[in-house]
Formats: sequence, C-alpha cells, structure tokens
Amino acid sequence: MISDKCGLLYLRTLAIREKHDSNRTRGFSGRKHPEDVRDELKRLSLYYLMKSLFQVLLSIALTSVYPTSMASIDEFSAKAVSIDQAEVSYELQSDFGDLDEIANRGMLRVLVTHSKTDFFIDQGRIRGIQAEFVEEFLRNLNKGRTNRSNASESHRIIPQFVPVAFDELIPSLLAGKGDIAAAFLTMTPERIAQVDFVSPQGRLVDEILVAHKNAEPIEKLTDLSGRTVYVLKGSSYALHLSELNKSLSLVDLPAVKIVNADNQLLTEDILELVNAGIIAYTFCDDFKANLWAKALPNIRLSRSVKLSSGQPVGWVIRPNSPLLRAALNTFSNNVKKGTLLGNILFNKYYASTQWINNPLAKTERDKFEQTIHLFRRFGEEYGFDPLALAAQGYQESRLDQSLTSHMGAIGVMQLLQSTANDPNVGIPNIYDIENNIHAGAKYMNFLRNRYFSDDAILPLDQRLFTWAAYNAGPANIRRVRAAAARNGLDPNVWFNNVEHMAASKISREPVKYVANIFKYYTAYRMIEDRADSKSAAIQKLETSND
Repeated sequence: MISDKCGLLYLRTLAIREKHDSNRTRGFSGRKHPEDVRDELKRLSLYYLMKSLFQVLLSIALTSVYPTSMASIDEFSAKAVSIDQAEVSYELQSDFGDLDEIANRGMLRVLVTHSKTDFFIDQGRIRGIQAEFVEEFLRNLNKGRTNRSNASESHRIIPQFVPVAFDELIPSLLAGKGDIAAAFLTMTPERIAQVDFVSPQGRLVDEILVAHKNAEPIEKLTDLSGRTVYVLKGSSYALHLSELNKSLSLVDLPAVKIVNADNQLLTEDILELVNAGIIAYTFCDDFKANLWAKALPNIRLSRSVKLSSGQPVGWVIRPNSPLLRAALNTFSNNVKKGTLLGNILFNKYYASTQWINNPLAKTERDKFEQTIHLFRRFGEEYGFDPLALAAQGYQESRLDQSLTSHMGAIGVMQLLQSTANDPNVGIPNIYDIENNIHAGAKYMNFLRNRYFSDDAILPLDQRLFTWAAYNAGPANIRRVRAAAARNGLDPNVWFNNVEHMAASKISREPVKYVANIFKYYTAYRMIEDRADSKSAAIQKLETSND
C-alpha cells in the first residue's frame, strides 16, 4: 500500500518535471500552454525531494516482496533512462544479415513506431517501453564484452532505432530496412506467412471490446452488427472484424462498419478518443486496455466480447535468421509476463501518458458553437479550414477567451499583445475575442506564407508546419527541416519525417502540439460529417415519402 501511494505521488511529481522540461523549450515569444504548472521552482524542489523518498520507499517495499531479486533491481535502476549509445536513423538502407553479420557491423537496427509509449525522443533522450526492452536484450547479449574500441571485442552491439509508421513495420523489415520490428504485434496467419515471431514480452492477449461508458452496452459480438467500430489501420483487429463480418453475412445480419483510423493514429490514440466520447467502440489487446483503463475514466472494458483469445504478441524478425531467433528466445525466457522488469516498464509507460480532453462534451460544444462563426470568417479570409483553426484554439485555451497565462499569453489563441501588435499582424486589443481569433489566424497566415509556401509542400503539411512554428517558433522548424533533409527524411513532410527531428532537436512539445490539434480537428470534422450525413438521410427519407 505504501509503495502504491508513493508511486502515484512520484508519477505526479514526475509529470511536473516533464512539464517544466517542455516549457523551457517553447520557442514562440515566451508563450506557455494554459495548463503550465504554477510556481515551478517550488514544485521542482518537491519533485527532487519526492523522487529520493520514493526510491528509498520503493527499495524497502521491493525488499519485502522480492527479497531474492535485489541484485537485478539495482542493476536495472542503475541504468540511465536513455539508451546512451543508441543511434536513430532515417536512412533505410537494405541489409539482410543474421546475428553474425549484425555483430560484425556492431549495430542492431530496430524498427519502431514513434509513439508516446513505445518509442520517442525527448530532448535528445531515447525513451519508450520497446526501446528499454531492446536495451535490456542487448545488455544481456553483450554481457562480458568490453568497449568496441577494443579490437578483440569488436562484436559488441549497440541499437540503431528506425522509426516508421505502424503499417510499415513488416514491409520495412522484409525490405531489409531493419533487423527487428519491436512492437506489440499480434500473431496472425497472414503475418506468420511473412515473418517469424519472437516474444520478449511473453504475453498471450485477448482482443476485447472497449467502449465509452455511455455507449449502448454490447454483450456479444453479434450485437455489433450494424454498428461502427474504429480500429487501427493494418491491425489484427481490422482483420478479425472482417472475419466477423463474414460470419454475420451467413446469418443475414448487417455487417460491422469498420473504420480504419488514419495511419498517423495508434491504438492509444483511439483509446483516448473513446475516453473523450468522440467514438463509441474499438478493440484493444486486454493488457493495454487494462493498463489504460486505470488512467482513462470514461472507457468501459467488455472482457467477454472478444475478437480473439490467447493470441501471442511480440517482436518479429525475417525468416531464415536462426542465430538472432535463438538469442531472442533465450532473452524471452528471462523476460516473461509478470517479471519485475516487465512490470516496471509497463507501469512506467502506460501510467504516465498525458490524455487529450474531450472537445465534444456539452460545455465544450457550447464554446465551439459560440466561436465557430469567427473561425469560419477568418478561416475564409486567410485560406484556412475553419475547423483546423478551431482545433488549434481548443488546444491553446479550450476556447476560453478569459484565459491569460502567467507569461501574458491572452485568450483563445494564447497570443502576446506584442505579437498582435507586430506589423505583420497589427491587430489591437486581443482581449476582445473577435480580435484575438483574428490575430491568431493572421499570424498563422504570416507564418505559412513566409516560411512554408513552397509548392513542394502540400497544403496539409503547410498547415502542420505552421502549427509547429506557432508553437516552437519558425526558426526552430526551419532548423529541423534542414536536419531532416540531412538525415534522409523528407523536409516537406511533417508526419513520420520532420516531426522525428523536432522531437530529437527541440522536444516532444511541438510534436504533441501538432498531434493533439490533428486529433481535435478530426473530432470537429466528425461533427460536420455527422451533421451532413444526418441531413442527407432526412432528405432521402423526405424524397422517398413524396
């Protein structure tokens, strides 16, 4: 009990520290997010005090619970959170060697998805559950070896992480762009036909229904007939739902409406959207659902409604890699479900994520309805999608004009008066909501036209880059675009390209900022689409009655 309470307190103080770290890097005129922590120095002092206290109490608690495991605990705790020697690469050159060739090159290329739990870079530090599993695997593999500078020990291996989109993990692996795809991939016949599975996590999972707490209850799979279910594109959930639809057709029941989420979203994003009430139903691996349910109060787990049961998940490697498979199998025997390492990592990365808020709740809808005419007006004037501007306003202030940050950022668009007074904007009195939104839209227009108007940048990416510049400053975004080009990334594309360099060289703040606005925009877009669909349905009904 004591360790649980201390753990929660430590996580809270850790969140304060992470907010402080991100705030230091904000590049736009000293602006801070309205949720920034007050009295930061005082709280940072508390953070360091509580961190020390937590470590002491955790050691005491673990000694009583795991008395025989203290050596491994100390060894794990002594390691830095970051993978000190790891490299990140975006140049996907083909290489098909087994472990002997991996050892000769001294580099294990690990394909990962760039997410807030699996793999991310925060102020130059590599973090994420998959990154730390890889670190532990290589620590065991390299045991007894000395530094690579010693010629006699030239086979010491360090990790090289290669971020790709989720649906590119297996194609990139088969193309020789990496040696391992490190993700929680479910074993399916289709995947088994292409790759070999290894399971350092040692988990068997059920794919269970996750619903918003107010959604219509679902007691069995057939109850989903005719309903809409959102799942990750390229996931096993999509495959198994398609198989369910085949079964439904045999008994003349309407098919499940399967919506494959944008490939920029991950399962965790979809769960956040369910929690926010933006969507009603999705499917998720039970271990993920159980962990996220502790932090997302509005989701309901239907453990009896399963798409599949007892499915193994793990990493995948190319076929005909017996040496690498043997090494990974040896490692997996030491890292099973319920081990201390696994529990530490799962709790670390699945209990501390920052959740999105619900822009569709009634109070939020009211603010949206009260302001959308201004977003439409200035969106039309400056050539922006009004829903995109509204989503940005929601990210900045929750559409609250009364909000003023302790740094002096004002209103819905969280602008400094000095920025509004700049000749490139020139909007007075941004305490007035109309002027505030006007100034934000005009400043966005200035950023886009000055820095991102190149024809090589598609309109969507122009918008994404402009959001990032609004948050981190145009000079910073120009710098990371240049770095992206040097690293073999497309400097004209944000998602899965420049965003990686932004996370590495600035912080995760602009990455989260853009991603959140994108989510909110998707939510607002759904409002419009639903309204259009409803109108079309009514019109069709009226026509049929004529």
